[in-house]
Amino acid sequence: MKRAVSASDAPKAIGPYSHAIRTGELLFVSGQVPIDPATGNLVDGDITAQTRRVMNNLEAVLRAGGLSFANVIRTTIFLADMSDFAAVNAVYGTFFSEPYPARATVQVSRLPKDARVEIDAIAAYS
Repeated sequence: MKRAVSASDAPKAIGPYSHAIRTGELLFVSGQVPIDPATGNLVDGDITAQTRRVMNNLEAVLRAGGLSFANVIRTTIFLADMSDFAAVNAVYGTFFSEPYPARATVQVSRLPKDARVEIDAIAAYS
């Protein structure tokens, strides 16, 4: 059984997907890009500002599912440029505490709306 989770304070989906899907004790959070939910536009600023917006969007979806970053067990970071890794990592690390979630970081040729970073997550209820 699966159930969609929608966050009113996260950007609207830009395609046919849910903010997150809960199945059993897991919440699968769709990738978030740095879209300001108030305007529907990419945030202005450098990779630090974009990463902070992505993390805020992820937090909104987790909260809508009744969870927090403490429940996240796995993330994937997609970067348009791997030279942004250190700056993204610095912001990302402020949202988590040990034990940190498992993670993969990959460089991709392009992201939706030409964002520089996208992050998805898997969180557990138990």
